[in-house]
Amino acid sequence: MVAAGDAGNAGVAESLGIKPDMVVQEIGWDEDVDDDVRAAIEETIGGELLDEDAQEVIDVVLLWWRDNDGDLGDALVDARGPLDENGVIWVLTPKTGQPGHVEPSDIAEAVPQVGLAQTANISVGPGWLGTRLVSPKSSKAKQR
Repeated sequence: MVAAGDAGNAGVAESLGIKPDMVVQEIGWDEDVDDDVRAAIEETIGGELLDEDAQEVIDVVLLWWRDNDGDLGDALVDARGPLDENGVIWVLTPKTGQPGHVEPSDIAEAVPQVGLAQTANISVGPGWLGTRLVSPKSSKAKQR
């Protein structure tokens, strides 16, 4: 039987579109990340999150990002490198009022510059927001 608190954590991976056996890379880990979110994802994928040095093709990138972490555009270009063509990048930022909070406009500004599209925003645990980024549908579909 699943306790109410556990159900919420397991739901985080589902909310992020993470399924068993997916390859998930974590970038920007620090002491402030939500360990419950990490544990729920690892439980769902049946393994550990890969670090930023991973060489595999990645299904989902979790990019923990704070206001003072540098240039988001550069980080997104790096994160996109090993990403599967249908892969997703989740930019996880501290919620309003939390140390390191990132203005949504900063994300919205960086995203199109690196050829990505923002598709969703969700709450990820008590202190973090997730912004879902994908590659826009290619022009191949338009050329039919």
